[in-house]
Amino acid sequence: MDVMPLLLLVAGSAMIAAAARRTPVPAPLLLVAAGLVISYVPGVPEYTLDPHVVLPLILPPLLYTAATDSSYLDLRAQLRPVALLSVGYVLFATFAVGWAAYLIVPDLPLTAALVLGAVVAPPDAVAATAVARRVGLPSRITTILQGESLVNDATAITAYRVALAAAVGEGATWAGGIGEFLLAAVGGVGFGLVLMVPLHWLRTHLKEALLQNTLSLLIPFVAYAAAEQVHASGVLAVVTVALYLGHRAWQVDFATRLQEEAVWKMVAFVLESAVFALIGLQLPVVLKGLGEYEGVRAAWYAVLLFLVVVVSRFVWVYPATFLPRRLSARIREREPNPTWKGPFVIAWAGMRGVVSLAIAFSIPMTMHGGEPFPERNLVLFLTFTTVIGTLVLQGLTLPTLVRLLKLPGRDTQAETLAEANAQAQASRAAERRLEELLSDERNALPAPLAERLRSVLERRRNAVWERLGQVNPLTGETADDTYRRLSREMISAERAIFVRLRDARHIDDEMLRTLLRRLDLEEAAAFREAA
Repeated sequence: MDVMPLLLLVAGSAMIAAAARRTPVPAPLLLVAAGLVISYVPGVPEYTLDPHVVLPLILPPLLYTAATDSSYLDLRAQLRPVALLSVGYVLFATFAVGWAAYLIVPDLPLTAALVLGAVVAPPDAVAATAVARRVGLPSRITTILQGESLVNDATAITAYRVALAAAVGEGATWAGGIGEFLLAAVGGVGFGLVLMVPLHWLRTHLKEALLQNTLSLLIPFVAYAAAEQVHASGVLAVVTVALYLGHRAWQVDFATRLQEEAVWKMVAFVLESAVFALIGLQLPVVLKGLGEYEGVRAAWYAVLLFLVVVVSRFVWVYPATFLPRRLSARIREREPNPTWKGPFVIAWAGMRGVVSLAIAFSIPMTMHGGEPFPERNLVLFLTFTTVIGTLVLQGLTLPTLVRLLKLPGRDTQAETLAEANAQAQASRAAERRLEELLSDERNALPAPLAERLRSVLERRRNAVWERLGQVNPLTGETADDTYRRLSREMISAERAIFVRLRDARHIDDEMLRTLLRRLDLEEAAAFREAA
């Protein structure tokens, strides 16, 4: 097996993603553009996006890390708009885009057109969250987009299976389609509910961070594979488990949390970078099979379908935002009155991604009677152009749109004040507990050590309040910033001495690693607010 193409993909996409951080262009867009350009460089291997790799091996960890980073409480508070987008909109887009494709493309059967509609229906989980973080959307809009992107893949995959069964002649019926959808949804959530408690128990009872993190890496694959074995939704199983584990992450050992955060950040970075680069690299593969549709006619179909995809999202989002308020007094009382700006951003943030392409590549070559699947290559091409069009046009213009609409961003002052109040309450509880412990002679400490515990607690309490205070006119730093900078300088000086002693053979490498780890933990504690 030649692993060089895989190594080149991972290394190249990581380098481009790292470079994107120094530009105003979101990394997914730069990676797609780079993939499009590199795909025609002589000597570059031909990368074919394999759905048997993407869906069971790449999608689960990306969904898992996105769900564990999400807020279960925030998603529950926005359950109605999330459900309307992740289920209602995907089904609406499947029929709207499918019917439009049936009218636009001659000789394309309605069943095959509905397959295309299901393929391009779900906005991409990674693209939505990556761009939302980059442009600083209001927290409610970010939560809605994240929630939609976590669930909509399950709806789209199920809709695709039903449409495909009808297209290839398996005799699919409306009743059968509804039954399959309910099985996928209820079964996926059910598998997640069954797995989440024992998995959490196992995480909290394993005593080594390495074992806990090994389990963490296996969880999304286990949840996805177990659900898919009985034709339930692996996507919903992964999301259900991840939301539960993320909500209860505080019950896991601190060493596990520190290590797990670093591990999953690395995994997500590598997979996201490779996935978006792969999208761009599919261009030669897609064009090679286009055949008779090459040229102006295929481009015309692509433009029309792209417009239908964009417009259909607006057609759904605005009624889904304002009609429930008209129909329910309870919603009007409970939720603030939305302006037209928020729904506009949600409608424009419908970028498609790798799941659409993976589903499209899974369309079989032939139907049950042995006949070729109608216009399969054209369906692949239209899926590819829709993905590229939404990523490039909507992704590039979304930051400008947010600035022009002047949407209120996150209230950092209010968030810092809430953080300070929470820290003050926690510090008072810690002080009471410390005094209780020190009053017991079994916990007797020398005065300097006891005072050190008190000073660390005082430092933690004051750090957040200092962020609300004035800055140093010479450096522009708050007192907290200066404290962290001086702490780093002191720790760097200690680290240099330890290395010098190791080089002089006064200590060995094992002792050096022990001392450096101690300094690393102290530095992490000093810089915990700087993330």
